[in-house]
Amino acid sequence: MNRVVPAPDDNNAFMVVHGKTEQSWVALDDPLHLEFEYVQRIADVLEASIFQRPYTERLRVVHVGGGGMTLARYVEARRRGTAQIVLEPDVALIDEVRKHLPVPRASVKVRPVDGKTGVGDLPSGCADVVIIDAFDGPSVPAELATVDFFVQVRRVLRADGLAVMNLTDQAPFAWGRRCVAGLAEVFPELAVIGEVPIWKGRRFGNLIAVAGVELPIEDLTRRVARAMFPYRLSTQEHLRGWLGGATPFIGEDSLPSPAPEGRAWFS
Repeated sequence: MNRVVPAPDDNNAFMVVHGKTEQSWVALDDPLHLEFEYVQRIADVLEASIFQRPYTERLRVVHVGGGGMTLARYVEARRRGTAQIVLEPDVALIDEVRKHLPVPRASVKVRPVDGKTGVGDLPSGCADVVIIDAFDGPSVPAELATVDFFVQVRRVLRADGLAVMNLTDQAPFAWGRRCVAGLAEVFPELAVIGEVPIWKGRRFGNLIAVAGVELPIEDLTRRVARAMFPYRLSTQEHLRGWLGGATPFIGEDSLPSPAPEGRAWFS
């Protein structure tokens, strides 16, 4: 069961936790403060892409997975009035977040539905970015890692839109490579951001996949290079070798991502 609890050592922050898993961290007085490193990398993607557009252009962002709605708050703070839809099936969590961590209802619409169903119900070409950051307990749900789902994600994106996915795994990345192979089958361009120790197989952790028609690789590379800890952005050329002969997940063939051992951070 997901719970909203006070963050340690910070009276103005809260976390969403599932057992030992910290799934969201929210600073009520500073929505631009992103505690978790992988969330900072998703923000790098947004900064290098849609936030480069003129302020006169209203943006549309879809979040698959809500948690404490950390990124929805960040987007609202950076581009006030951005139209956002959050797909979150945990109704009890939505109520807890609204009670303790309210978000602007005028621009952030929360739908109590799972990601697969919610994306399937969206009209075509309605979003600039789809952020997939959803967990069932410690794992990415199986239905969000399939080619079928990624086809629907691309359908709801505008022509120049981006899909950004947080996935978790550990070397040799048996699950992660199959998930990313599905994205590679659907989108023309692909990049994956990961902390160097994760790429080298030293520990379990987050990989951020970015997919679209044209990616802001140069700007994103510069932003990732400024991270506090060493990260590497792997682009299409490197990923071809990394993926090898990985077979994408299709329909009922899919599996949830492996769960970490012990404590973990996800958003």
